[in-house]
Amino acid sequence: MNFLKERINYLFTSTKGLVLVAISMISLVTAIWGTLSGPMVEWGVKDITVRLLGMKLLPIQREGRIIMLYHTIALAVVAIEVYFMTSILPMKKRQKVSINGTITVGYLTAMIFGLWFAYFGHNFVFHGLFLVGQALVFYAGLQLAAALWPWKEEYKVKDNAYAHTKKGYDLERIAFFTMTIATLGSASFGAVVGSYWGNGHQTFLAENLIRMAHKTPLQLAIIGHLHIMLTLVAVAITLIVGRWFDFKGIFHKIAMPLMISGTIVITLGVWMVVPFELIAHTIIYVGSVLVMLAALMLVIFAWDKLIREGIAESGKKGFWAKIKALLRDPIKFGPFWQMVFMNFTVSGVGIFMAVKLDEFFRVWPFREERITLTGHWHVLSGLIATIILMYYADIVGLKGKVRKWFGWILIIGSDIAFASATVFSLKRLSVKMYNDEPITAKTMVLMDIGLGAVLVILAILLLWKLFDLFKNKGVWRKEYESPELEVNKTTPEVEKEV
Repeated sequence: MNFLKERINYLFTSTKGLVLVAISMISLVTAIWGTLSGPMVEWGVKDITVRLLGMKLLPIQREGRIIMLYHTIALAVVAIEVYFMTSILPMKKRQKVSINGTITVGYLTAMIFGLWFAYFGHNFVFHGLFLVGQALVFYAGLQLAAALWPWKEEYKVKDNAYAHTKKGYDLERIAFFTMTIATLGSASFGAVVGSYWGNGHQTFLAENLIRMAHKTPLQLAIIGHLHIMLTLVAVAITLIVGRWFDFKGIFHKIAMPLMISGTIVITLGVWMVVPFELIAHTIIYVGSVLVMLAALMLVIFAWDKLIREGIAESGKKGFWAKIKALLRDPIKFGPFWQMVFMNFTVSGVGIFMAVKLDEFFRVWPFREERITLTGHWHVLSGLIATIILMYYADIVGLKGKVRKWFGWILIIGSDIAFASATVFSLKRLSVKMYNDEPITAKTMVLMDIGLGAVLVILAILLLWKLFDLFKNKGVWRKEYESPELEVNKTTPEVEKEV
């Protein structure tokens, strides 16, 4: 009995255990539901999964199933980011326990019963429990916002190297608070539409409406909701890795006001899509530029720090010594490289589409524009996932060759896949429809190879953690007994309460 109790305590009360459970749940859902699309359909794997699990997949309900699937995965990702925030930001222990417990019950309830409802027969009791799970996640967000309230004396900055107001209030904490409030408001933005389902609003996928001249306010709200939620998840992980790297100095003082104002502007721009569709996108672009500049400041700081630490460690100088210092630890280099890589596969593509929309994309067949849009969202979410995995690999203590193999396979595999997906989505710029088979075949193979490599190393990591749980003196025990993730030293006296 003690054997089971200790492991449950580790998995559901420690930050590393909670993150492990969430990553495992996402991986399990991805592994099973990933067999329902892509090449798995042609290979007959989908039919095996459907028969084995007893799924009920009516074609007319496809959009609803996909929406439910995306929401369950997104809720788990949000939970992971919340676990990171409660562990690295000063707050009272009772607040941390309450937030983590509420969001864990919430996302697990929503995931289990949401997928049960969508794929295994429509028992509306399960749909109700899915909504209960979402409500609990939202309530955890309200608790997080209360815990992050930055205008308290105990949270004032004590070190002038960190961005702060004239009165000493921590701008980084204000950025976290702003992102949390924006997320709560944007979740409500989508929930309002959900309340109209079947009463003036019908299920749809956003990419299917791109060429509709007129969209209803509810349709515009859903399109805005999915864009802003993904953006805010990206903002959150940017702030988290900045805290992880002890972001400070002049770049920190420039970045935090940009991040705060950018988050506010882009959120308001998305909310304005419904009443002011024609000007809302201009506001969104302004907010996006501010957020991207803040991320650039973080990348410059992080790479400079990695180079300086590597040079000090090796004692060598020169250009190649700096490159070697920068690349010596893929787990720490990777998150910031992915932020740079994102500009070529997500941000750059999005800007190009906006500028050349009428000249190129609206001339293409509808299917081609739809592919580009869906690829755009999936690549961004995939890049965020790789950053989360690298942060997790660091906090669980991967070291030596295992750390390097994990980091480089994750970076190279994902970048090959996402670069290939970008080329595939934009192939119509260089080849005509009747001559695109060679580029289609090559990019599809490269995508499968890259994503396959990422899934294999993730599976190895999770299997190692699973087998380790059966050991009495495994790594899990050290993680459980060791102190939680370190809080940086801006508010040293509060750390005793964490």
